[in-house]
Amino acid sequence: MTWFESVILGLVQGLTEFLPISSSAHLRLTAAFAGWEDPGAAFTAISQIGTETAVLLYFRKDIARIVSAWFRSLRDKRIRQEPDARMGWLIIVGSIPIGVLGLVFQDSIEGPFRDLRLIATTLIVMGLLLGYADWRSSHPRDGGRHRAPAPRKQLSDLTTRDGLLFGAAQALALIPGVSRSGATITGGLFLGYSREAAARYSFLLAIPAVLASGLFELKEVAEQPHIEWGTIIVGTVIAFFVGYAIIAWLMRYITTKSFMPFVVYRVLLGVLIFALVGAGVLDPEAGEPAH
Repeated sequence: MTWFESVILGLVQGLTEFLPISSSAHLRLTAAFAGWEDPGAAFTAISQIGTETAVLLYFRKDIARIVSAWFRSLRDKRIRQEPDARMGWLIIVGSIPIGVLGLVFQDSIEGPFRDLRLIATTLIVMGLLLGYADWRSSHPRDGGRHRAPAPRKQLSDLTTRDGLLFGAAQALALIPGVSRSGATITGGLFLGYSREAAARYSFLLAIPAVLASGLFELKEVAEQPHIEWGTIIVGTVIAFFVGYAIIAWLMRYITTKSFMPFVVYRVLLGVLIFALVGAGVLDPEAGEPAH
């Protein structure tokens, strides 16, 4: 990987990690369109350490409260009913599905799942699901008649069941093209949560899974000879700064706007990929994963 590639891929990672459009798909597509080697699941996971560090910084006050309350709840069971302590436990519960499935499907994540035809399919299908969930959240029906939207659930309403369902939705992001934030937010909207609540829990829930995945890949990469650490670090640092800006923008955006622009983008991009692969412009398996 060259320095130029690391800068571009770092920008792509930071721009797309928190938007519901799939960072792993865009890293894969950027390499395919540019004629570069596929950066591979390892670069994706390590660069995500940068974007998750941005989450830690942006939500530092929330995280500090949650961690403090969670540790205190280990000594005093009564504290477990406090919102911050409950959130700590629910983040752990919600991280179980992706942890288990990530280990089971590790080889597929680094191989067959990176086929551009599969990425195009997941971009379209998950985009349509996000669009329907978002529309449904603001256009409920009662016996065929429109009625006023019911109050959406907030994070204080989160239950163990919902935490596991959020986690199951997040686990779908092991497939490039799904989008971690997109899948989790879609699940949250279907469960009746507000856009802001679903997005906030999505970001918090991603912290253990992404950091664990990044550190695991970091250990694997460190054991390989001739690793270009400089380019990896540059890409990760760029992803951090860009990712922080995107979080701040998105949390303001979703308070008044819908996810429909992202839905349209996902569908059009998926159709474009199918068209280019069908026309022979793109090889669906172009580029061997970089090591």
